[in-house]
Amino acid sequence: MLDYHIHEYSNGIRLLHKQVLHTKIAHCGFLLDIGSRDEAPHQQGLAHFWEHMAFKGTEKRKSFHILNRLETVGGELNAYTTKEKICFYASLLSTHFERAFELLTDLTFNSVFPGREVEKERGVILEEMSMYQDAPEDAIIDDFDTVVFGDHPLGVNILGTRESVSRFQTADFHAFLQEQMRTDRLVFSSVSNLPFEAVKKLADKFLAPLPARLGPRTRRPVGSYERKTQTETRPISQAHCLVGGPAYSLNDARRIPFFMLNNILGGPGMNSRLNLAVREKYGLVYTIDSTYSPYTDTGLFGIYFGTEGKQVKRTLGLVQKELKLLREKALTTNQLHIAKHQLMGQLAMSEESNGGMMQLLGKSTLDLGRVEPLSEIFQKIERISAAELRDMANEVLTEEHLSVLQYVPEGK
Repeated sequence: MLDYHIHEYSNGIRLLHKQVLHTKIAHCGFLLDIGSRDEAPHQQGLAHFWEHMAFKGTEKRKSFHILNRLETVGGELNAYTTKEKICFYASLLSTHFERAFELLTDLTFNSVFPGREVEKERGVILEEMSMYQDAPEDAIIDDFDTVVFGDHPLGVNILGTRESVSRFQTADFHAFLQEQMRTDRLVFSSVSNLPFEAVKKLADKFLAPLPARLGPRTRRPVGSYERKTQTETRPISQAHCLVGGPAYSLNDARRIPFFMLNNILGGPGMNSRLNLAVREKYGLVYTIDSTYSPYTDTGLFGIYFGTEGKQVKRTLGLVQKELKLLREKALTTNQLHIAKHQLMGQLAMSEESNGGMMQLLGKSTLDLGRVEPLSEIFQKIERISAAELRDMANEVLTEEHLSVLQYVPEGK
């Protein structure tokens, strides 16, 4: 069973802690239920820009002091932004846990967004955009979001646009935080060898005094979906393709069964159907996989591959053949047994990562209001039937439901 502690303060902030006795490393961080989908049209890219700017100065620290605070004791400080989350986190020897806790609190709640630093970091983010555009295997994933979700915030690149990023000033960051920061929509999560009492004592010091910022949160609902096929010519040597469409949300009971269906089709195992049918049998690709990203009110399924321009049609045909097999032919008892145990093994191994566990505690609490223990997830997996998987394949994996985005080399 998953053994962790949770404590909620009067300001709505929740403290999550799991003690792991056999480690000397502490992993901790703030997870905020704010992401790029919470931006207004004129704010595109602002959440990600804020993530960068949090490291550029607080009311009592300059950028240099923030960056050196943990590095000098061998620790790591980092952050990321997704469509629905922002996370500021750290890993270091647990003997320096208080140092990390205090610093993370400072940069999460007390950033000042100096104008000079905004100008410098603007250039960094514009370079980050260029880097992604120069990597078609990354760019096609972002562009496919737009194909599926259109002008909805889920369809907008997390980095924003060059035009929007070029406009942001200090006041924009303060306005966004005023609009979005809610203390009941963030958690502090930690995994270390420290007892809960020691972590809570520090949380009483750093979290309890923070003023409550409560209020409703409205997110623009996802509109109707229309299948699209789109081909773009690019100065590349290899063709890239993404096939997919909307899928089940985080709160849908079919989330875990569909996760298993995705795992069978194109998950990380070398024995996935797509890898065996396209790479191992014909050698048409180096990489082919499928992914499933559930959001609070929808989800996204996608199959990615890169191949020679002249092989795109053939590879797409092989992909559609595998999808058709899942729609028409139910898994045998043995195939279902293997698929279940493969997924359970992968999930168990993922929990071996204490850093991953810290993230899991925070994300699950924000998204589901609780953390599902592995034993409970395993019970759900054991109950999955072949008929259920075939029904989902016929709902999500039909040719009429899936959009296609292709990047093809110029002149080919």
